[in-house]
Amino acid sequence: MSESASIRTPLSPTLRSTPTRLRDRAATDRAELDAVLDAGLVCHLGVVMHGSPVVIPTVYGRDGDTLYLHGSTGAGNLRAALTGAVSVAVTHVDGLIYARSAMHFSMNYRSAVIHARPTELTDADDRMHGLRVIVEHAAPGSWDAVRSPNKKELAATMVLALDLSEASVKIRTGGPRDDAADIAAGGVWAGVLPIRQVFDAPVPSADLEPGVEVPQHVLARLADRVPVH
Repeated sequence: MSESASIRTPLSPTLRSTPTRLRDRAATDRAELDAVLDAGLVCHLGVVMHGSPVVIPTVYGRDGDTLYLHGSTGAGNLRAALTGAVSVAVTHVDGLIYARSAMHFSMNYRSAVIHARPTELTDADDRMHGLRVIVEHAAPGSWDAVRSPNKKELAATMVLALDLSEASVKIRTGGPRDDAADIAAGGVWAGVLPIRQVFDAPVPSADLEPGVEVPQHVLARLADRVPVH
């Protein structure tokens, strides 16, 4: 992103976005929110449908202070998202914490929760931009290498934009935090079992014609890693 910190919209510390427990894990730097979102592939969209909460996993993309989601125009969850405020969550688990006490088992993680009122994009250029952001987030370099959406596909697709001003970020790093008495008692292994996400070797489509090589923008993802704290 090219925007400077001086013009970024700061996180809004509202009642909904202010952590009430383990506040020492809360991150207030806007860059931390960007990092959590940029490292993820799937978010969970929470909406209210027919009076009941529903949580939907879906892909997303971020451009500056805007998060983009998309789906079928017939998707009830997206229609429901337009009727009021929604919540979007992204979580990365970076390690399992093995402690000396059952109550101190934990995880190292990075998480973000966003509160917003989605806006449906109706302008053709805005919708195409939102779709490009989503595709490039999941598969960098792919948008310009493949066919663009046609009119029929666009007519069947809804694109939503969410402002990222109101959000909270929590991060846990480090090892177990055992009680002094449990440490002194000894005899129990304690530590961290790190978790990382990697991409495996590309598998070509069964109907791929001979001679079409894996493009560099796909191979480049083999070097990608989710940071382990």
